[in-house]
Amino acid sequence: MTGFIDIFGQDRAIDQIVRAWGADRLPHGLIFAGPTGVGKKLTANTLGGLFLCEKPQGDRACGKCDSCRVYPSGNHPDYHYIYRQLVRIEKSELKARDLSIDVIRPYLLEPASRKPAMNRGKVFVIEEADLMSSGAQNSMLKTLEEPFGRALIILLTNAPDSLLPTIRSRCQLVRFMSLPVEKVKSELARRGYAAQDALEGAVLSEGSLGRAISFIDQGVVAATRELRKRLDGLNAGQGSGDLPDWLREAAKAYAAKQLEIDDKASEDQMTREGLALYLKLMSQYFRRRLTMCEAAAMEAFCGGIDAIVQAEGFIDSNVNIVLILQALAVRLERVFRVA
Repeated sequence: MTGFIDIFGQDRAIDQIVRAWGADRLPHGLIFAGPTGVGKKLTANTLGGLFLCEKPQGDRACGKCDSCRVYPSGNHPDYHYIYRQLVRIEKSELKARDLSIDVIRPYLLEPASRKPAMNRGKVFVIEEADLMSSGAQNSMLKTLEEPFGRALIILLTNAPDSLLPTIRSRCQLVRFMSLPVEKVKSELARRGYAAQDALEGAVLSEGSLGRAISFIDQGVVAATRELRKRLDGLNAGQGSGDLPDWLREAAKAYAAKQLEIDDKASEDQMTREGLALYLKLMSQYFRRRLTMCEAAAMEAFCGGIDAIVQAEGFIDSNVNIVLILQALAVRLERVFRVA
């Protein structure tokens, strides 16, 4: 089983957790806050295994008890990983844009009220906890404050301030940090990734090892090279060309990869998330160019960023993707033509 020593680059967060565990002061509720892909989920899994172990050895699970033997399979009856797409098991027509009470009630509140199957306690890990609706958050306040028996509830989020104050006050905050790009690049190279992929993955992920790995493995790094060519052409005054069609196809390819990983996901929702990802990478491109351009060109790059912000708002408002991309292309052409 993975131990805390195996978690990359989060020494301060791990030290906080290990100290609380060693002093027998681990709270019922924890908020793991930090960028996506920097080790929050891995740390939660590691802590969950330790919490459920029958004979822990200091801050490591023993690896031999009944709990430890079943834990690595992902089928431990007392470990519950909660994510928004679970709603589609019962209500397949929903797009799972947020984490609703329809997920929290059956996957947290109900199992939390029952005795643990293996008599050590229960662990609940909530992914993207900041996407919980107000009703979902309010429904779990009593469980957070007075859980039934020995329980651990861990909320994973990159936006802790989006959680209700009543949730935050009942949990201990553990902060996870972005990693230096050079450190991510070195770790990727150590894991066998090609040098160029490692460099581009580290830069695009902005210090997230997990995201860098997924960007390379799922083809985002390779696709971004093609995106960059189109943005270079736009900057050179060649117009948007096939950028709208390219973005739509790239978003569809991203969605297909996500559906391979999780068949409960909504294709439409994953397509929108893919489009949001490539818009974010476009914004990164414009921000980097801002740092190296002459004053006369700054207005164009700022206008490009504004156009992307508008498009992101349309995605959140569930506007048709074709219309979003048409509006984006028109605005980008206008901005860069003037420049």
